[in-house]
Amino acid sequence: MLTVDYDLLGLTPGDLVLDMGAGAGRHSFECFRRGADLVALDYGFDELPPVREMLAAMLAEGEAPAGNLGACVNGDALRLPFADDTFDRIICSEVFEHIGHDTDAMTELHRVLRPGGVLAATVPAWLPEKICWALSAEYHAPLAPGGHVRIYTEKQLRTRLDAAEFEVRGSHRVHALHSPYWWLRCLVGPTNDTNPLVRAYHELLVWDMVDQPLVTRTAEKLLNPVMGKSVVVYAHKPTEPGGADTSGEARRTSTRRSADQAAVVSRTETTNA
Repeated sequence: MLTVDYDLLGLTPGDLVLDMGAGAGRHSFECFRRGADLVALDYGFDELPPVREMLAAMLAEGEAPAGNLGACVNGDALRLPFADDTFDRIICSEVFEHIGHDTDAMTELHRVLRPGGVLAATVPAWLPEKICWALSAEYHAPLAPGGHVRIYTEKQLRTRLDAAEFEVRGSHRVHALHSPYWWLRCLVGPTNDTNPLVRAYHELLVWDMVDQPLVTRTAEKLLNPVMGKSVVVYAHKPTEPGGADTSGEARRTSTRRSADQAAVVSRTETTNA
């Protein structure tokens, strides 16, 4: 299940992408499949070995271009282990709502994104999230360890990204069919996976994701503006007047150099963790 629109992200083969808070790697795998050099970073080290194994399997099976870099880094969003202006694209999906000092994380992402690069940031949308919080205290912090610590309006997210010196240029909402699923889970208990209604709705979502039938795709498209579970914002790092050329062959050479540096960091971080 992808939250980010890769066309709006502007991803092209050879781009160096940071998937910040990669989790199980759903966005990382799609970036890799599309020909990007990829660094998947997560604070939880246990998330990374399966992602690394899948990236290697994709290369072995020809599901990603031969020679692509796929690196995994165990790191902290508030202290990213990368040089300034390293990445062409950054994805930060469903992460900011977990971080106490979210504005510091946004500043770090701005630092490591190259001028002209794009950040796709996603957070739970205000109304669906507000309902979840109202239905169950176990859904969010402090009762849920590592859970959500705030609810964003889209305006608040845009304002904080603006303060980190990004230029927000577009947004949309997605996953409307997932909102009732989480409301249901909150009603019966967020950790209750055996409830018959929860299991039945989960099967519906799996059917939707695997088969993508017209009826559910149409329903979700119509409902997304009202009850989409996530809001996605696309923010650009302004290009400095007189800055270095970041297009064409010059950018690809710079990308490969940055990717090699990131791979060294990855080996160090995953070994020491």
